[in-house]
Amino acid sequence: MTDRFDSVRPDGRATEDRWAGALHLFDDGPEGAVAREESPVERWERAGLLFGEKRYGAAARLLAEVVEEFPEHTAARMLLARAYYHSAQLGRAEAELRELVERDPVDAYAHLLLGRTLERQSRKEEAAPWLRMARAFSAAEDD
Repeated sequence: MTDRFDSVRPDGRATEDRWAGALHLFDDGPEGAVAREESPVERWERAGLLFGEKRYGAAARLLAEVVEEFPEHTAARMLLARAYYHSAQLGRAEAELRELVERDPVDAYAHLLLGRTLERQSRKEEAAPWLRMARAFSAAEDD
């Protein structure tokens, strides 16, 4: 994981996840010891940093592990769906979003992103009701 320790963006600024990638440097143990496994919380935090850097594919790989281990973690599932959407893994994004909508049928953002995902797959007619529901739920939140 130390491969990100000195990582910089094209503009010369340090990447957001460079510290998360170097956490094991501070573990106790003899030189050459096997690095400890990242905890789910550390994977979640690093995935958020990767997402913030627009490294959506890498974020999705970490988030998929977190969601597999904690399937009821709604925020992780939503970030996974967003990472899939932004990395053009639209079928996977759709599956995650349908699960989210099933769990919380009034989540306006899940409806919106599902509609946008279907639109990106050229399924505009199927997307329309999801987008209408998103607008309706958003309007209800504003009241």
